[in-house]
Amino acid sequence: MTTQKSASQAGKQNYTSALIVLTSLFFMWGFITCMNDILIPFLKKMFELDRFQSMMVQFAFFIAYFVGSFIYFIISARKGDPISRIGYKNGIILGLSISAFASLMFYPAAHFKIFGLFLAALFILGLGFTLLQIAANPYVALLGPSETASSRLNLSQAFNSLGTTLAPILGGYFVFHFFAKMGEPLYNQYGKAILTDSGEQLSALGVQLPYLIFAALFVILAFVIKFTKLPKFTSSSSIEKGAGALKHSHLVLGMIAIFMYVGAEVSIGSAFINYAGELLGYPEMEAKNFLAFYWGGAMIGRFLGAISLSNLQKIKKYSLMLATSILTFLLIYGIIYIESGSSFEFKRVTPFIIFLILNYIGFVFGKSLPGRTLAIFAFAVIGLLVTTLVTNGTVAMWTIVGIGLFNSIMWSNIFTLAIKDLKENTAQGSSLLVMMILGGAIIPVIQGAVADVFNGYHFSFFVPIICYAYLMYYGWKGHLIKNSN
Repeated sequence: MTTQKSASQAGKQNYTSALIVLTSLFFMWGFITCMNDILIPFLKKMFELDRFQSMMVQFAFFIAYFVGSFIYFIISARKGDPISRIGYKNGIILGLSISAFASLMFYPAAHFKIFGLFLAALFILGLGFTLLQIAANPYVALLGPSETASSRLNLSQAFNSLGTTLAPILGGYFVFHFFAKMGEPLYNQYGKAILTDSGEQLSALGVQLPYLIFAALFVILAFVIKFTKLPKFTSSSSIEKGAGALKHSHLVLGMIAIFMYVGAEVSIGSAFINYAGELLGYPEMEAKNFLAFYWGGAMIGRFLGAISLSNLQKIKKYSLMLATSILTFLLIYGIIYIESGSSFEFKRVTPFIIFLILNYIGFVFGKSLPGRTLAIFAFAVIGLLVTTLVTNGTVAMWTIVGIGLFNSIMWSNIFTLAIKDLKENTAQGSSLLVMMILGGAIIPVIQGAVADVFNGYHFSFFVPIICYAYLMYYGWKGHLIKNSN
């Protein structure tokens, strides 16, 4: 009851400072989630894993979302929604504390060279992020009018994507180069030094120091949120029990959509560095620059999505979208250019401009409608994946990179469409949606197994086509609200 009332009041108050604090949180978990794409080639070399085994990194991390959300759902069904009791703010602080503890576990995992301990650390980190996702996503949606919820969530997700964009560049540099030089070289079971594709040494410090820094940042962020005045959305009336959220068909179909979206996006990003090596012979330090454009595309698209779904006039809206598209593209290239020591030529990224134009056209045809835009973007991704399968070389690589732009608005649009009009069941519905991040555990493992069958990643990209076909359906028809049973 009170949650619904608070949501309506949110439209009359200014929650800019609260949104800024939460956006920093989105940035952090975006950065660290994308660090898994760096961990995969690192651990693949460290433990001599095959493609299926290396994807267990994503399995351990994303299966935690399912386990954590399932536990949350059971508690909410039997005892009443926990977030409604403790408040969104306390839920976020608890999630940050769990994430800090998990980050500390990477130190002994690398020191003792235990792959299982790495997986355990990733699992606990995923549990922390589960609570953050359950609390933060609907919290952002509540911080203002419901009509602009998708716009706010797209804006916060844009900074999440800034984190995923910087992670391959900075994370790859620290893991494969900067911190690796500080520690003792890693050796395999035969006593031979483990090297990157370009011949540089790998060391335990390459992963120990970054995750110690992450642990410190989580603790600092928890204290900042603790002492920042944030609005309280809790229920002072009786807490409703049961699985009321599941009565809404658009939520149930949205759960499947989240599973498909996260699974496809994570699977493509996880495979990219190794795929670029197979396709064009790129070493990790080079492939990570193109991976940054895959995740950077999501950042660009989310900024555009936030503008597209806002209440600006059409001319001002599309002009701002065009300027934002160009500036963020140049920002991504500039960061890579500086990090690579001015050796990454601009002409190498000019194909990305084609996808920027296509993405911009997609937003125009989407007409600022979340469902329509989702369907158009899913259709575009299917076209890009089919192009990948029937081509080779640079074209195949760039059609994969271009997918990031069209992934951009999918999470935000699916999430806000799925929790629309859930009222007192909003937090429970959020936990169910977060549970379906399980797709990030399942789809990459399936694609890894298919890649082992084909002895390469190229033809395994038919797996995400199935995911995007469903997303096209959800954006077209599946999100429509029907009377609950």
